[in-house]
Amino acid sequence: MRTLYYSHPDFLGHDTGVAHPESIDRLHVIEQALSAPKFAQLQRIAADIPTDIQDKIGLIHSKAMITKVLSTIPEEGYANFDADTVVSPGSKQAALRAVAAVCDAVDRICTGQNARAFCATRPPGHHAMPDYAMGFCLFNNIAIAAEYARSRYGLTRIAIVDFDVHHGNGTQAAFCEQPQVLYASSHQWPHYPGSGHPSESGVGNIINVPLPTGSAGDVFRDKYRQSILPAVKTFNPELILISAGFDAHRDDPLASIGLVDDDYRWITDELISVADACCQGRIISALEGGYNLSALANSVAAHVDSLMGSPTRGE
Repeated sequence: MRTLYYSHPDFLGHDTGVAHPESIDRLHVIEQALSAPKFAQLQRIAADIPTDIQDKIGLIHSKAMITKVLSTIPEEGYANFDADTVVSPGSKQAALRAVAAVCDAVDRICTGQNARAFCATRPPGHHAMPDYAMGFCLFNNIAIAAEYARSRYGLTRIAIVDFDVHHGNGTQAAFCEQPQVLYASSHQWPHYPGSGHPSESGVGNIINVPLPTGSAGDVFRDKYRQSILPAVKTFNPELILISAGFDAHRDDPLASIGLVDDDYRWITDELISVADACCQGRIISALEGGYNLSALANSVAAHVDSLMGSPTRGE
């Protein structure tokens, strides 16, 4: 089965202004990287926005929050939800299409048409709380995908693995009392947004693995081997979702973790191994952070190459 790749010009319409790290250029460099010949077999999808898109968003977010987000987006210029979270006229279509993309991926993968997907979506999502937008994020794409898979296809064990350098506080908040969803996050500690301490364990379904400032790939890999990978295997998920942030790269300007491209290939290979053993290889990955353009392009290329079935497993 071919790996799905979701992209759309609407994601470029989310203009965050001059010098904002979550910029349109992030998708330009990803598209350029994935235009290399070895990615020719990707099945490229531009998901339509369904008429019930707000119902899908409402699986995670309150009606008041959805109304506030959509009404705050300006007809011209810029508006802010906080100092970091900027919107412009194109942000509505981008945010709606991001949700449409991950839900379409759920449909295709849960009906057996495909096994893996990478969604190059903007805005990112894992900081978006059920009741408010924050941290560059408007709607929580991965959380919505998880809840959609539960409600539409009756899945009872979904694992979300988040290797963005920032803790996904919004995803944790959405599922901290939902034992059918396992949320496992590795993230720099201490760092924005200030959540993600190991003591935050939900109902036994939340696994937070802090990475000390300056940690390199050996620490990252050891933490996954010791904690997250065994927990995901034991959970025996029917679907694995990835909050794929690439800002733990050593060249990223917004953090201080020392990963390299091959670390992202390694963790993708490892999650594929778990998915192959537990859930017919079913994985959906959605873009979160990553703000050094060269590092982002190379790391995404390694991640997607692995998703396509070109693993280099081992130590």
